Amino acid sequence: MKKLTTALIALASMTGAAIAENRIDMVRPDAPALAGYGDHPVGVRQLELTDADRIDVLASEDQVVRGPRRLVGELWYPAAEGTEAGTTYATVLRDGETEVELQGQAARDAEPGEGPFPLVILSHGYPGNRFLMSHLAETLASRGHAVLALDHADSTYQDQAAFGSTLLNRPLDQAFAIEAMADAAALDPALEGLIDAENAALVGYSMGGYGALILAGAGIAEGALELDFAPPHGVLEVHRAGSDAHEGLIDSRLKAVVAIGPWGMNAGFWDEDGLAGLRVPALIMAGDRDTVSGYEPMRAIFAGGSGAPRHLLTFLNAGHNAAAPIPAPAESWPVSERLGWAPFAHYADPVWDTVRMNNIAQHFIAAFLERHLHGDAEAAAWFDLVEYAHDGVWAEEEGERLPEHSYWQGFEQGSGLGLRMETRGAGE
Repeated sequence: MKKLTTALIALASMTGAAIAENRIDMVRPDAPALAGYGDHPVGVRQLELTDADRIDVLASEDQVVRGPRRLVGELWYPAAEGTEAGTTYATVLRDGETEVELQGQAARDAEPGEGPFPLVILSHGYPGNRFLMSHLAETLASRGHAVLALDHADSTYQDQAAFGSTLLNRPLDQAFAIEAMADAAALDPALEGLIDAENAALVGYSMGGYGALILAGAGIAEGALELDFAPPHGVLEVHRAGSDAHEGLIDSRLKAVVAIGPWGMNAGFWDEDGLAGLRVPALIMAGDRDTVSGYEPMRAIFAGGSGAPRHLLTFLNAGHNAAAPIPAPAESWPVSERLGWAPFAHYADPVWDTVRMNNIAQHFIAAFLERHLHGDAEAAAWFDLVEYAHDGVWAEEEGERLPEHSYWQGFEQGSGLGLRMETRGAGE
C-alpha cells in the first residue's frame, strides 16, 4: 500500500507539472499505436506569406476592394539527425490578450532533414490560431511530414472580424498555402528541397473543416450566397458548386483531407449536388454532442460526399472540441474579464480527456496519411474495424491473436471505449 501511495503522489506531481508547463506533447500510456512521436526530430520556424491580390471584404461595403492578404505561418518539419528536442511557443489565449507559453519537442530554426517530405496544411477554427493544433503538427512532422499551420487573418483570437471574411477566405488561404509551399525556398532558402507539395493533405478544424471540404470539391449551395452573414456583392460565388471559379480552385496536389468538427452543413452551406462533388479521400471526426456544427449535419456530410472514399470517426458524448485543440493551458482556467467566461471551455470537453482525444486523432490521421500521401495500401487495415470499438472481441492466447479477435487494431484491450468508426467508398 505504501508503494502504491508513493506512486500515486509521484504521478500527481508529474501531472501537475505537465499542466503548469502547458505541454502539448503528452502521450498517455493507453494511447493507440500511431499516437505520439515518430522517428524524426522536429524543427519549427515562422514564415510570412502574402497573397498579393485578394478580395478584402472588410475594406468597403459599397464596392469590391482587392489588395494584399498577409498570413503568418508556423512550419514544423523533420529536422537533421541529432537535433535536440525542446522549444517554447509564445501565444495568447482565446481571449486574445492573455499571454501564454506552450512547451513542445520541436527545435526552433533547426537544420532541416533530407527531404522532400509530403505537405500537410493545418487550418484552425473561428477564432483560433496556428498553435491550436500544435500537438498534431509536432507528431506529424516527426512521422515524415512538413506541416504548415496558418494564422488566418480576420479569424484569430487577436483579430477576429466579420464572419463573412472567413467564409470567403478560408478555402482561398488553404489553396494559397499549398501554392506557396510548392516554392518554399522563395520564403526561406533553408527550405530548398524540403517539401513535396505535389503530395499534400489538409487538416481543418471547424471553419478549417468548412474550407477543407470546399477545396476537396464540395462546392457550396447557391442559397448560401444570400445568407445574412455571407459577405457582400455575391463574392461567395467563387465557392459555388458548378462555378468555373470553384472548379479552378480545386488542386490536384491535394490528396487527402481531414475535417474535424466541420462547420457549414448546419447552416445550409451544402446541398446534395455540392456534397457529391467531394473528390478527395476524407476523414471526418466529430463529437455526437457537438452543438456548434451539429452531429447530424456532419453525418450528412459523411453520407452525401459520395464522390470519394471517406471515414467518419465519432467520439461518443463529446462536443465541438473533440480531437483538435491542445490541452487547455493553465492560464485558461480562471474566468476572463474580457470574455465573461473561462477560456478553458474553448479547449476542453466536459466528458473526454483532451490528451486522450489528441492521441486518438494523431493515430488515425497518421494512418490516413500513410494510406493517401505515402501510398501504403496496407495502412487501410487501420480503418478495417467493427463499427463500435466496444463491440470488438479481445481474443489472445499466450500473446498471439486468435481468429475471433476483432478489437480495434492498434488499441489495447478496453482502450477504444467511446469510439465509433464508419467507412464508405466512392459511389456509396
